[in-house]
Amino acid sequence: MRKTSAGILLYKQGREGLQVFLVHPGGPFWKNKDDGAWSIPKGEFAEGEDPLKAAIREFFEETGQQISGDFLELKPIKARSGKLIFAWALQGDIDPDQIVSNTFPLEWPPRSGKFIDVPEIDKGAWFPLDTALEKINASQAAFLTELSAVLSV
Repeated sequence: MRKTSAGILLYKQGREGLQVFLVHPGGPFWKNKDDGAWSIPKGEFAEGEDPLKAAIREFFEETGQQISGDFLELKPIKARSGKLIFAWALQGDIDPDQIVSNTFPLEWPPRSGKFIDVPEIDKGAWFPLDTALEKINASQAAFLTELSAVLSV
């Protein structure tokens, strides 16, 4: 059974042009990684679960922010891991300083038998499209490119 994830690509347009909201994974492994480490807020969902509902749930779990509106379905992408990622774009705005992420237990250091609670994401930020393309995980860059094309930016 192939793993699947669903997420939301939040965007806004203004004087600064197109900006997208990305999140940085939490935990010691990602602590010093930046370019290529960011992602859209997303998470796995179970077979039979509605992917859009899962994407909305995952957005809330990772940011603590509720979203709603007219979701634009983007073409799914296949990550290097083989995971299929579904995404929807949504025009909106949230304050990155107000993010509250859920946590998960992580064995750290590895094979130590000791566990720490780690936030799924440690920060979120708005980026102009060109910067976002540098920051985002390479397999998810297609979401940004498609959004830009749809919006004719």
